Parts: sequence; structure tokens; C-alpha cells
Amino acid sequence: MRGNGAFRALWSARTVSFLGDSLSLVALMLHVAATTGEALAVALLLLVGDFAPALLSPLTGTISDRFDLKRVMIACELAQGALVAVIAFALPSLPLLLVLVGLRAVAGQIFQPASRAAMPALVEDKDLERANARLGFGTNGAEAVGPLVAGLLFPLLGIRGVLLVDAVTFAISAALLAFLPRMEAGETQETFLGDAKAGLRYLAKAPAIRAIVVGFCAVVAFNGVDDVALVFLAKDLGGGQTAAGLLLAGVGIGLLAGYALLSKVSPKLQMVVWLIMGLAVSSVGNLLSGLAWAVGAAFVLQTVRGFGIAAMDVGANTLIQRKVPAALLGRVFGNFHGAIGAAAAFSYLAGGLLLDLTDASATLIIAGAGGLVATALTAWVLTRHSSDVLSQ
Repeated sequence: MRGNGAFRALWSARTVSFLGDSLSLVALMLHVAATTGEALAVALLLLVGDFAPALLSPLTGTISDRFDLKRVMIACELAQGALVAVIAFALPSLPLLLVLVGLRAVAGQIFQPASRAAMPALVEDKDLERANARLGFGTNGAEAVGPLVAGLLFPLLGIRGVLLVDAVTFAISAALLAFLPRMEAGETQETFLGDAKAGLRYLAKAPAIRAIVVGFCAVVAFNGVDDVALVFLAKDLGGGQTAAGLLLAGVGIGLLAGYALLSKVSPKLQMVVWLIMGLAVSSVGNLLSGLAWAVGAAFVLQTVRGFGIAAMDVGANTLIQRKVPAALLGRVFGNFHGAIGAAAAFSYLAGGLLLDLTDASATLIIAGAGGLVATALTAWVLTRHSSDVLSQ
């Protein structure tokens, strides 16, 4: 952070942008809830923002491999800022709002692989894991603080004002990204669609990278439901809304602590170890939370689970950045993050049905057990291809 101005600019841009995103998410959820009075409308808002762009991930990642990464990221931030400003001034009806939110989410989906693909060009290889951890600390910290800042701003600025603040954060982010060096894309002989298909073919033929992507997403598919299940678990354990907030905060506290620890990790430690450990800990945290006898015990377990999520995030991103050819990084990250979005959406839907059929404890136990099975399979596959993932 002190000696690398380019990384400092990227870190600052991402942190400011994520803070704005969390502000606007709260504002839009409250706006939709107040104007429609329907929980389904809020669910559609979240679905459009999180899952819909995942369907375009093979294409959004391709953009990063065909154009200068600096220009791609700046263009995405400016586009998102403009779309949020339109929403703020118009506050349109739900159908048009969903379209505008979807377009903004697509721009964000293009930015995400570009920012991850840029890391090896901005940071020395020996510092990648620590840089990824610091980036995770900044973005997740901003997301955690965002709702609190939104709560302070609403009485002063209202929904429209909070959205305009988000638009300004995108402009600030774009200005910070202007300090990055140019990162030209390599030459390609394929058409745009041909490049997108080549990215999918690479994943199909690279067993170690495929195992990382599939294993990570499988654990998310099992465990993503905890965001919903913890609310019901708090109630089942005799707590109320405060207890539910405490359990959800535990994950965030563990996440930030995990990123802080990993930002100081020795570069000699193998990232594949952190990845597998993170997958296992995040799953065990949910399984044992399902067996918790009190809110305090569940809070401790969810805090430990947050550390596991940080470890699996840093491990997966660092391994991909080190092992995937630079010319394919955007496409691999695009498909990776798109698959994570799809896995999270599946977890919400399937987990919601499981919650209705059973209860929060059973749901968390099943989710954690499934995540552990996925972790074991991932570890087995990566062991078979140890030469691909253990060399650094």
C-alpha cells in the first residue's frame, strides 16, 4: 500500500465504489418496499442485481481480455454512475427500475473480472496474496459500513440524495483509476464470440482451475442460504431482530479479521492450503451453527466461518491469477464470478424451500455437511493435479 501507487489507486477506487454500492442497495430496497409494498418486488430487485448479470459472464469477462483494462474499468465506473444518477432523478416505476438496475449490474459484472485480471500487472507475484487480502478487507469493510452510513444520510438527503451520493462515488472511483498505468490486451485472432468460447474451452481443459472454480461454487451453493437461515436460527434460539443482526455481523467480523490476517501471511505458504482450509471452515461453521445451543455460541461459530470465507476468497483469486495465462484471466474471472452469482441464487431458492420443509438448524447442518463433501472432492481433485497448483 505504501510503496505501490497503482495498487493504492485500485484499492481506493474499489473501496469507495463498494461503499457507494452498499448505500444505493439499501436506498433501492427501501424505495421498492415503500412504493410497492411487496416482498416479491424487493426479491426481484436483488435477483436482477446479483443473478441476471451472471448469465452474461462468458461475454463480460471477454471484454477484459480484448481491451485495455484501465479503460474498461473507468468506462464501467462512469456508466454505473450515470445509470445511478438517472435512477436518482427519475425514481422510475418498478419495470424500468429493474431494467436500469440490470444495466448497472452488467457494467459491474464487466468491471469485476477486469479488476482481478489487473492485479498481476500492478503487484509483484510475491505480493499477490497479501494484495488480494487487502483488497478484500477494503471492499468488505466498505460494504459493512455502508448500511450504517445510509442510515445516517437518509434523514438528511432522502432516497434520491443517497442515490446521488452513490453516483458521486463512481465518479471518484473513475478519477482514482486514471492513475493506473495502461494495461493493453494481447492480440487475438478470434471474433468476440470466438474468444468467449475459447474461455469456456480453457476451463473445460484445465482440470486444476476447473476444480477451484467448481469447488468454490459448490460450497457457495450449499452455504449461501445462511444469510436467510441465520435470521430464523436467532428466533429459534429465543432471540429477536437484535440477535439476528448479531449473527449476521459475526460473519462480517470474521471476514474482516481473516482478510487482516491474510494480508500479513508469508508468501511461502501455499494458497491451495488456504483455499481448502477456507472451504472447510466456512462449511463447518454452518454445520456447527445448526447444532448451537445459544445465540452466543452461534455468533462465535459464524465469526470463525467469516475467517473461512476470507481464506477461500484470497486462495482462489491468487491461484487463478498465478496459474491462468494473462491473455485468459478476464474470461476465467468473468466465468468464475458469474458462476458464484448463479450458485448463490440457487442456494437462496433451494435453501428457502428447505427452510420451509424443515427448520433453520436442519438447514444449516445440511448446508454445512454438503459443503464439506464438496470440499473433500475439491481437495481430492487438486491433490491429483498437485503439480499444477502447488508450484508458485
